[in-house]
Amino acid sequence: MQLEIVCKSRTDAQKLVSEFGGRGKKLPRDWLKRFARIYETRPLKIGKRLLIFNLGGTSAARLSRHKGRSHIFIPAGGAFGTGDHATTALSLRLLEQLTRQWNAGWSIVDLGTGSGILALSAKCFGAEHVVAIDLDPVAISTAKTNAQLNKIDNVVTANLFSQLLIEILPKLKRGRWLILSGVLRDQEKEFIYALRRSKIDIVQVRRRGKWIAVLAKTI
Repeated sequence: MQLEIVCKSRTDAQKLVSEFGGRGKKLPRDWLKRFARIYETRPLKIGKRLLIFNLGGTSAARLSRHKGRSHIFIPAGGAFGTGDHATTALSLRLLEQLTRQWNAGWSIVDLGTGSGILALSAKCFGAEHVVAIDLDPVAISTAKTNAQLNKIDNVVTANLFSQLLIEILPKLKRGRWLILSGVLRDQEKEFIYALRRSKIDIVQVRRRGKWIAVLAKTI
């Protein structure tokens, strides 16, 4: 396994190298922008309603080829969630599928929002009230920036101490519909059992690679 870890100072990097081995390398000041350029990909299509671009510099000409769809920009950066990861893609598609016939004006809470991609997509799908929550200050800042970039307002971000997903199921039952992801396939049986034990109906399970996403409904 190979890990690349970005540190705030040379001292922090040297401590990691001293404890775990490897080597340290000084990064240019614009390392994050260079990283984003490397990972530029084709737009991610979510049903027939949304396109997600991972850079903010997409030209109008590229957008003109996709008339009829809403679009958002999610730059690759310091917070998780550009749509490439299986857990994000599965959750996005379940959200689009679930809300396809809904009238505008519904509400959603996005726990562990990262870049804000699910929260911002929900606004495009018709959500009126969106609450996006994350523990990481970088994620909170990134989600706010992405909301401004996409000219989407009324998205609330907050700080929250994280808990294991299974432990917070009783609180999640306050919502009618649940889209739950970040669960590995080898954890599926245990997770499904926990949902049923909490009297939560499983509507659909989607699998991609080693990950699963669950669409569920509270009883």
